[in-house]
Amino acid sequence: MKALHIIAFILLVVGGLNWLLVAFGWNLVDAIFGVGSMLSRIIYVLVGLAALVELFGHKKNCRTCTAGSAM
Repeated sequence: MKALHIIAFILLVVGGLNWLLVAFGWNLVDAIFGVGSMLSRIIYVLVGLAALVELFGHKKNCRTCTAGSAM
């Protein structure tokens, strides 16, 4: 499960950085793989799934959240 967490975290970082670039008018994923291409869609789906993995598995993986539950 640690590997899944690391992969999900990396995909979230990639997605977050891409959104930062989109705010400045440049989409890195589309620039690399082509606008609307199948690879772009796969990247977007993987980033979305990574967000769900982190959303539902965060408390189990986060030392801060786990330590906070002891209060």
